[in-house]
Amino acid sequence: MIFANPHLFWLFLIYIPIIVWYILRHKNATPSLTVSTTLPFDKMRTSWKVYFRHFLFAIRLAAIGCVIIILCRPQTRDHWQTSETEGTDIVIALDVSTSMLARDFKPDRFEAAKDVASKFISGRETDNIGIVIFAGESFTLVPMTTDKAVLTNYIQDLKMGMLEDGTAIGDGIATSINRIKNGKAKSKSIILLTDGSNNTGTVAPLTAASIAQKLGIRVYTIGVGTNGNALYPVGTNFYGKMEYQSLPVVIDENTLKKIASATGGTYFRATDKNTLSNIFAEIDRLEKTQMDVKQFSHTEDNYMPWAILLLILVCFEIVARNTILRNIP
Repeated sequence: MIFANPHLFWLFLIYIPIIVWYILRHKNATPSLTVSTTLPFDKMRTSWKVYFRHFLFAIRLAAIGCVIIILCRPQTRDHWQTSETEGTDIVIALDVSTSMLARDFKPDRFEAAKDVASKFISGRETDNIGIVIFAGESFTLVPMTTDKAVLTNYIQDLKMGMLEDGTAIGDGIATSINRIKNGKAKSKSIILLTDGSNNTGTVAPLTAASIAQKLGIRVYTIGVGTNGNALYPVGTNFYGKMEYQSLPVVIDENTLKKIASATGGTYFRATDKNTLSNIFAEIDRLEKTQMDVKQFSHTEDNYMPWAILLLILVCFEIVARNTILRNIP
């Protein structure tokens, strides 16, 4: 049983002044009679009716208690739930090279990727997720965790320039593999987001893909960049402000497609932030954990038993006071 207004149980404190009043009232309510001797009354026993009057007071307290419980709205709830959940291990490998500051996305590729990745993580409630960043080298930003607040906070605090510039796609995949390979989940996947082609690093992208394939790790690759030209950062001016120049967008889509194909993943091309959001939504659907949930909940007020008990107590007191405990003037 549950109660819709449990805070009203504080009304039971009214018992304290009522009981105190009753004790004080009856303490000085005993009549007296002056006689020369009480010897004839020594063998007389106190009538049961004297004690029964106190029992009627307890009946009245019980009736007040029934009223308070009714005000608290007792309810019954039928509830059952059956669910099966199997977590998925996911590593998001994010390119943080300077070219990610290109302004073909709003406000730029880097901020757009951070925003979309954060929303993706927030929706994966049962998954174990890690974050790897790469540029000229790779680095584990957040190890595998189910703490979504930690993941989103680290992504939002991510700044450009944390790593040596360049694009080491192979190293990014290799670091991601090291983070995810020992996970206990049956499904393991890497989401690699980059806007260029591999131009540095110690591990070739296709070699890293081969390792992932042998370990049963899918790699989803996302090429970030519009078709045609985009405003790329080319340095800072005399005042320390970033300068941009329109340059052709060059993404090694051929390698990214081979990586995805070899590991059982999919290659996507994101040409703007909306497209990137749709891509993450598609990956979310493809990697959605199988979950069977059955829920049933029914709540119903159940005050009637207390109302019936209240009626019985009130009727009992009325009958008793007007019959066996009737006062005779």
